[in-house]
Amino acid sequence: MTLDVSASLDIDLLIDDPATRIIVCCGAGGVGKTTTAAALGVRAAERGRKVVVLTIDPARRLAQSMGIDSLDNTPRQVKGIDGEGELHAMMLDMKRTFDEIVEAHADGERARAILENPFYQSLSAGFAGTQEYMAMEKLGQLRARDEWDLIVVDTPPSRSALDFLDAPKRLGSFLDGKFIKLLMAPAKMGGRAGMKFLNVGMSMMTGTLGKLLGGQLLRDVQTFVAAMDTMFGGFRTRADATYRLLQAPGTAFLVVAAPERDALREAAYFVERLAAEEMPLAGLVLNRVHGSGAARLSAERALAAAENLDEGRIVDQESGKTGARDATAASPETPPVDHAPGEHEAQGDHPDHTTEQLTAGLLRLHAERMQVLAREQRTRDRFTALHPEVAVAQVAALPGDVHDLAGLRAIGDRLATGGRTPAGAA
Repeated sequence: MTLDVSASLDIDLLIDDPATRIIVCCGAGGVGKTTTAAALGVRAAERGRKVVVLTIDPARRLAQSMGIDSLDNTPRQVKGIDGEGELHAMMLDMKRTFDEIVEAHADGERARAILENPFYQSLSAGFAGTQEYMAMEKLGQLRARDEWDLIVVDTPPSRSALDFLDAPKRLGSFLDGKFIKLLMAPAKMGGRAGMKFLNVGMSMMTGTLGKLLGGQLLRDVQTFVAAMDTMFGGFRTRADATYRLLQAPGTAFLVVAAPERDALREAAYFVERLAAEEMPLAGLVLNRVHGSGAARLSAERALAAAENLDEGRIVDQESGKTGARDATAASPETPPVDHAPGEHEAQGDHPDHTTEQLTAGLLRLHAERMQVLAREQRTRDRFTALHPEVAVAQVAALPGDVHDLAGLRAIGDRLATGGRTPAGAA
């Protein structure tokens, strides 16, 4: 038994549709986005699609599960895929992607000056929003190559799911913003007017910024800005173009969550944000849903049965002791019988009593499982009440971690069936 599904998400219909060109898996951290993206890629490839999975997972679990030693900024073909389709996988190299943009839009000398600039090196390696921006940049590059008919994106792990939508715009706005243009102004102004501006206005500004940022950092920034002069307009343009790509009909967002209060609360918030941004939501993937093959036995009845077994065993033990005392009193002349050491304890552990203890323990475990199911049901019901229009695919919890293609296929099967767990499943 699993949670009841009010609107079922048909995963196979989604991945089989040739009009679906991009699937974006998004949601809070730790809910299984990377595994979901990989499983979708495997299933789509084995159903005939030519797929590339773009992951930003630093743990490299995706590479291991696909039998690849390592992933980098270049798509690598995955071996062992059944059927006529193909599967490629790659892991975003944030700095390398930024370097590729520079190399593609600047001549050799200027590109070298930018790549060696200390401020650029810091910006490309860890500036706030760079990872999300570069993920979208790489998505745009893959889509422009038109080499794959389906791109599956595993969004960056972040404190807020909204970073995925907001960070690219923030970074694009920064690189095309007033501060950058102000730093570029002296280089663009010539003659006496430029020198006057530089001598009066810039000397005041650079003096203040030098105190705030440090003189060397400010010089690095100005050198970086001068070298990037011809490129700044493109950052905002590309960010906007990728944003429109995410809104296009061929894109489908899958919000991934676990049946836990915080994860589903963030999922609901993300669903609302996608609707506000007019981005196409395919549905919700609810991972790690628990089930039971004995759902007709409620937690209350299981606990009551366990207590009855415990009480019955205690009564039997007390009755046995009373009977033994009565027999001794009735035959005072019966000679004592020597028992081997430990025989009394062995007699106390009657096989029936051991079976009852085990049964009571199993009943309590079942009661705990049913309580988990009830809690997950309540949590999902709250989400459904807020968003009854969102289709849901539930993925039953696996007994262990996914570490190979077989495990990804198992996840894909459960995705396709909506998480309907057969009797006795986890």
